[in-house]
Amino acid sequence: LPSVWFSLQFDESETMASGGGDETTASERIDGETGDDRFFIKVSENLPSLEECNSFASDPSCGAISSFVGVTRDNFHGKAVTKLSYEGYVPMAGKELKKVCLEACKTYDLRKIAAVHVLGDCPVGQPSVILVCSSPHRRDALEGCAFLIDELKARVPIWKREVYKGSDAVWKENVEWKDGKAKRVMKSPEEASEPPGK
Repeated sequence: LPSVWFSLQFDESETMASGGGDETTASERIDGETGDDRFFIKVSENLPSLEECNSFASDPSCGAISSFVGVTRDNFHGKAVTKLSYEGYVPMAGKELKKVCLEACKTYDLRKIAAVHVLGDCPVGQPSVILVCSSPHRRDALEGCAFLIDELKARVPIWKREVYKGSDAVWKENVEWKDGKAKRVMKSPEEASEPPGK
């Protein structure tokens, strides 16, 4: 969780400059690296709308568009929730989201994917994550969307703090995060500073 930060290890060819913390700029670079116009990926305090994501994913060759919208609920195990607050490492979160999208396209017959996640505070009733994918057939669209949210929760370095009425708060770990460990290449800060080969 955020009290212990990790750096994701990527091949040297995949490294990307941070961009000074500008989430939008980072997202644009992530999309532009391979020239892949199938994906709209954004991790930012400014979340695009479901309509914008649907519009991006729409394709004349597709008969199905499936979407998932995660919203902040007002309770957890009897506690009143006032908001969720998200933190993440934007360049790496975007890179991992793109990998998830690529895997989804290899596994399912998908044409376009919008994958966006908010950073910062997300009040009750507001969306924190929107995933939309299009396919010629409904089953691929539906199963592809389920794959996207499960893999996002398991692998993308974004962390959630649940804030309760009365100002109590706790960092929450997604159940899928533990299951995704095998797919993430993680290093502690000390290991990340060691030269390759150690």
